[in-house]
Amino acid sequence: MRFGFEVLKADSACAARLGVIHTEHGDIETPAFMPVGTAATVKSLPHEWLEALDCRILLSNTYHLYLRPGHERIARLGGLHRFMSWNRAILTDSGGFQIFSHRELRHVSEEGVRFRSYLDGSSHFLSPERVMEIQLALAPDIAMVLDECTPYPCSRAEAEKSLELSFRWAERCRERWGKSASVPGGIFGIIQGSVYPDLRHASLEGLMRLNLDGIAVGGLSVGEPKDVMFEVLESILPALPPERPRYLMGVGTPDDLVRCVALGLDMFDCVLPTRNARNGCLFTSEGRILIKNAAYAEDERPLDPLCGCLTCRRFSRAYLRHLYVAGEYLSATLNTLHNVTFYLDTMHRIRESIRLDSFGNWLESLSERRE
Repeated sequence: MRFGFEVLKADSACAARLGVIHTEHGDIETPAFMPVGTAATVKSLPHEWLEALDCRILLSNTYHLYLRPGHERIARLGGLHRFMSWNRAILTDSGGFQIFSHRELRHVSEEGVRFRSYLDGSSHFLSPERVMEIQLALAPDIAMVLDECTPYPCSRAEAEKSLELSFRWAERCRERWGKSASVPGGIFGIIQGSVYPDLRHASLEGLMRLNLDGIAVGGLSVGEPKDVMFEVLESILPALPPERPRYLMGVGTPDDLVRCVALGLDMFDCVLPTRNARNGCLFTSEGRILIKNAAYAEDERPLDPLCGCLTCRRFSRAYLRHLYVAGEYLSATLNTLHNVTFYLDTMHRIRESIRLDSFGNWLESLSERRE
């Protein structure tokens, strides 16, 4: 089996569910968080450390790997798993969000996207078919269709036009993926429609006709208020097929993940744990810590007394502050190790609470903290 999914248990208090995704590179227990390894690496973390944390899946990016070192080179070197020496699962994002992020460098048409490389200004064109060919060369366990991500705010007319284009692109991606004689894994569609619930439902209805292996919710966490994001999710999630994995793209904080699991989502990715780590913002059981603050200059306590990662077992807050203020490379490594550990541990505890049918208690305590 190249790709499969099954729900193992549903929580009695909410829509949270325990599941497993089957891939050629191992099973992934869900709900799951995917550390972001944009350019075939999670910045500053060796693969052995991620394996020791029982990380089952990483996210890499088609757009960035296409530009450097090039998908054809990766294919000649045996595919992305062999190239980066990672024998567990990989999801490749199609690059739609990255193209969206460089709006001044691109032009969108029915055929695809013409853009200039942020690296050297060279001109490139990616059609839906080309994006799938690149991902086939990378050979991930999960590939994403090409979509157009709308900004916030955008008008209803703009959102409707964009989601219709994204659907036609998804059709072309599905067709190209299906024509391959050697499909490496599953293919996921992406729901668009900005903050308009009826457009989100229309996008989902179209994607359901394509018999995709999973459904992602895209186009959120792009500037909209958080309560608006959750309104969109609460509207669309009950309509998602229960037999397919549900993936929320680019979200969010640890508390966001708990709330989203309660709504029935299975997969997440976000740059927050790694990017914030490099900027000295660390997630702990006591809340966020900005390690550069002078208050930690002589603080001999571990970063998080409830965390068992190497950073917390061995080093003090004072030392971590010193590394950050001094600009030492080790700062990014130790901070990132802690933040990624915190996220993966959060997901492990979520899975265990669903297994024990106690997730509702955790959700209730989170609601009390927000009030």
